Amino acid sequence: MTTFVQFHLLTAYPPSNPNRDDTGRPKQALVGGAPRLRLSSQSLKRAIRDSSWFLQDLAGHRGTRTKRLGIELKERLEGKGVGAEQAREIANTVAALFSKLEAVKKGEQQQPVTTTLAFVSPDEWKLAEELSDRVLAGEELPKDKELKKLVLRHADGAVDIAMFGRMLADDPDFNRDAAVQVAHAFTTHRVLAEDDWFSAVDDLKTAADDAGAGHIGEHGFGSGIYYLYACVNVDLLVENLAGDHALAARGLQSLTYALALATPRGKQNSHAHHPRAAYMRVERGTQQPRDLSGAFFHAIAGEDLLAASIDSLEKTADQIDHAYGPACEKAQVMNVAAGSGTLDELAAFAAATVPAGAAAA
Repeated sequence: MTTFVQFHLLTAYPPSNPNRDDTGRPKQALVGGAPRLRLSSQSLKRAIRDSSWFLQDLAGHRGTRTKRLGIELKERLEGKGVGAEQAREIANTVAALFSKLEAVKKGEQQQPVTTTLAFVSPDEWKLAEELSDRVLAGEELPKDKELKKLVLRHADGAVDIAMFGRMLADDPDFNRDAAVQVAHAFTTHRVLAEDDWFSAVDDLKTAADDAGAGHIGEHGFGSGIYYLYACVNVDLLVENLAGDHALAARGLQSLTYALALATPRGKQNSHAHHPRAAYMRVERGTQQPRDLSGAFFHAIAGEDLLAASIDSLEKTADQIDHAYGPACEKAQVMNVAAGSGTLDELAAFAAATVPAGAAAA
């Protein structure tokens, strides 16, 4: 049976705007008929991928999402003394293997920029460099199916691709099913975004010029207790990593730290928001996953929103267990206010879900 690890977090954000909509205001959602602030799944996954636990602890095992693979190949070849025109042609040839190149106007030269943000693993990036060297040496690349098998792979050592998946509309054969599902986080209580009007002073402007500010503006912000849910298909994670159990365990450990500590960085210089999860519940087992968002469809109210949110979450988990049977085989909790549990313990608990096995060759 499939093994799952589920994460439930409650995090208190100060007045901030970490994830903006198209107008620059905090993203929102209507939940249970009450307005809430929201953090998109995409912004949370980006924060996780950019966290130190992925950048440092998983160094060499992160993918790169970019349209500029060809540009990087071109600059690499030029750095080896290859002429600009030849380098561009080779880069075009190799970059086109990963995604279609952007269309050019009549009379312009094709540039090695792809139409798709291809999620490229370290192994695939190294292969792209090898292929460009082979083209430079005058070799002919393998044809069609043989080449296709070489380029974008289904399983490799990129933990973030293994976790969050990959989609290439141009060639679905190279899609990767995500082993980690991340929900949109939303406040457990009713919140309306507020507006901040601000002004800036021109240091060289005197009262003789005029008494007005050098600049005026406004932006939205809000604060609240956010509930975040994430679910990991452990078996799929190991499969996506070509059976490397040790790397999958490291990935789960890093994910635990990142979920508790990483945050979208929108307007961070203006608000200095660096929240840490106040409550974190990690569950593991083979039962069908279930989120606990229903605990907050009736907006939490009262003087202590965090305590009331924790109480509602735990009560909902118990009610579901009573009706359906235990939703997990084991669970571990960190409650900062109660002084119970530590993040290190939760990270080790999550990592231990991966069965022991040899690292992939």
